[in-house]
Amino acid sequence: MALKRIALAVEYDGQGFCGWQRQPHCHSVQAEVEAALGQISQQEVTVYCAGRTDTGVHASAQIVHFDTELERPLRAWTFGANSHLDKRVAIHWAAEVPLDFHARFSALDRSYRYTILNRATRPGYQAGTMGWERIPLDADRMNRAAQALLGEHDFSSFRSAECQANHAVRTMKRIEVRRELDRVVVEVTANGFLHNMVRILTGCLLAIGRGDRDENWMATLLSARDRTQAGMTIAPHGLCFLQPTYPDEFGVPDFEKNKSNPWHP
Repeated sequence: MALKRIALAVEYDGQGFCGWQRQPHCHSVQAEVEAALGQISQQEVTVYCAGRTDTGVHASAQIVHFDTELERPLRAWTFGANSHLDKRVAIHWAAEVPLDFHARFSALDRSYRYTILNRATRPGYQAGTMGWERIPLDADRMNRAAQALLGEHDFSSFRSAECQANHAVRTMKRIEVRRELDRVVVEVTANGFLHNMVRILTGCLLAIGRGDRDENWMATLLSARDRTQAGMTIAPHGLCFLQPTYPDEFGVPDFEKNKSNPWHP
């Protein structure tokens, strides 16, 4: 039997999981997905993801891949696996991809969204999916300040002490802060992210939105390359990994663009 590489898009609520990566001492999303796929294949399955997420962080379309020699319809890897998954995890689609595709190393960039409820009262049923700031935020001010991060820079000021990356140089391709009624949304796209990078820079933008810091503070932090100069690391539950993007030849669907079609692949 010929070896095949299967790619999946996985959505999950990060609450109750110790992040994406499989760990011996706690339950991870990776372990949950691998166990469900193992039920379908009746053998051990190892999946590789586009970007690891931390405890409490969610994903809209985490792309993963695994190899198999088994002949299974693609529906088995979606509907079949979903029947074995925790209700907080779901597979959107499955597709056979070229053997040189890699969920992590083939990605051109990755996108995240941090959602902040901005009103006097705290969230209720959505408490686990967004941050909260009771002081009114100036989203336009935050957006102007954020543009200083565009381009290739050393993002050491926005890197946690536990970050294991070899260097802190990344290319920020897009950053936008906007208001949607009583929510302020921060969206970022880059070729890669450092540990806690989005949560740290969002915490800094909050200080600017409240008026505690000047608009040029983000540029000052960027040039300082010093984590101790930056603000707090905001809580994880408002952060969602949206999706990675890949070269067109791999045929990986753009989940964000296809959301208007309820039968997207």
